[in-house]
Amino acid sequence: MTKRLSDNRIFAWSLLPTVLALAWPTMLEQLLQTAVQYIDTAMVGSLGTQATAAVGSTTTVGWLVGSSVSAFGVGFLAYISQALGAGEGERARKAAAQSVLAVLVTGLFFTALTLSLSRQVPVWMQVDEGLQALASRYFFILYLPMLPRTASVIFGTVLRAAGDSRTPMRVGLAVNLINVVLNFLLIYPSRELSVLGLRFPMWGAGWGVVGAAAASAVAFAIGGIAITVALYRHPLISPRGQSLRPDGAVLRPCLRVAFPNMLQRFGTSLGYVAFAAMINALGEISTAAHTVANTVESAFYIPGYGMQAAAATLTGNSLGAGDEKRRRDLARLIVLLEVGLMLLSGALLFAFAPAMAGIFSKDPEVIALGSTVLRMVACSEPFYGVSIAVEGMLQGAGKTRVPFVINIAGMWGVRILGTWICTTQLGMGLVSAWACMIGHNLLLFALFLVYYLRGSWNPLKST
Repeated sequence: MTKRLSDNRIFAWSLLPTVLALAWPTMLEQLLQTAVQYIDTAMVGSLGTQATAAVGSTTTVGWLVGSSVSAFGVGFLAYISQALGAGEGERARKAAAQSVLAVLVTGLFFTALTLSLSRQVPVWMQVDEGLQALASRYFFILYLPMLPRTASVIFGTVLRAAGDSRTPMRVGLAVNLINVVLNFLLIYPSRELSVLGLRFPMWGAGWGVVGAAAASAVAFAIGGIAITVALYRHPLISPRGQSLRPDGAVLRPCLRVAFPNMLQRFGTSLGYVAFAAMINALGEISTAAHTVANTVESAFYIPGYGMQAAAATLTGNSLGAGDEKRRRDLARLIVLLEVGLMLLSGALLFAFAPAMAGIFSKDPEVIALGSTVLRMVACSEPFYGVSIAVEGMLQGAGKTRVPFVINIAGMWGVRILGTWICTTQLGMGLVSAWACMIGHNLLLFALFLVYYLRGSWNPLKST
């Protein structure tokens, strides 16, 4: 009788430690990354609104590059997690070796692409002419270490696919600490500091925005080297001794998963670029408020994306093992946890929006406008959390075509078209643009929820 009741429970709480063991290191890693982003923005923000605008004006182009790279990682995540779930360690190691090849090819390609276009990017983003040269230098330096940055993204995903989310967390911690220290030394000029009543001289390069870019570039390079060493030392999926020649038996299924995800990320990130360009055209105050709000908001998505990483890995393991009941139990539990976490984060964002915006800008107009849009988006966070969790399950199942269609439709059909109408045709401001973004989030929630409830994404359903 006890066993029957246990089997009929809606939520399998016994799986909670497994989910959290994978999710919390990813959450902590992203929290640390966001903390450094906060510190970067605050340090640069102390130089003035123009410095904040110069740094923030090309951020969405960075998302475009980063998301295109991370799409390849999703293909390897689905393949490796399912191979390990099926107990096929050799197949997983071959896939890890192919991920090395992917890092080399994509890393070199995006290095050449970003550096060659660094002067054009601020122009395309409609940055004020007086800021274009500074924004261009910042972008060029930031993407000099594109190869190690690619290694961090793809190898980090490969390690998570093997259930190791702590190693990427540790590497991320080291990268962030290096970044903060170098920011402190490179952004500001030499000055006198006072600590506990003691005054002493502190050297500083005084490079300003360029110093922030250089600090990040050095930290990214060190992180890429560290994550590569960690992958080659990993006991389960080390590519050591494996061939690095292209292996169609591994690459074809990985690319079938990665290609729609790459198109999705490219299309949505291109939408972010178009979105930011329309906002940049609204003027310096709107650009600065948008940059500040984006920075603040990113911290409150951390629980959602931490759970997404766990959902992807555990779904892949369940499918590889052919365990339908475990997959269903994990899906229900993850969605519940996701909604609860995003409810909490949304409430905190709503309550502390003005204080958070005030960390990154002292301009009253920027703080007021940033706080308004943050409180708007806070109300949509629990709904967006559902779409994040379901998309993670789809990634682990290797089903990336439907998320591609849903995300592209939401981005271009709601956010971009709506923002264009509101800002360009109707002369409305930043608030209208963020309202369109919220409409996009709500559409994702509705479509992913319907798809999840139908269960048509589950490959085991037909077996």
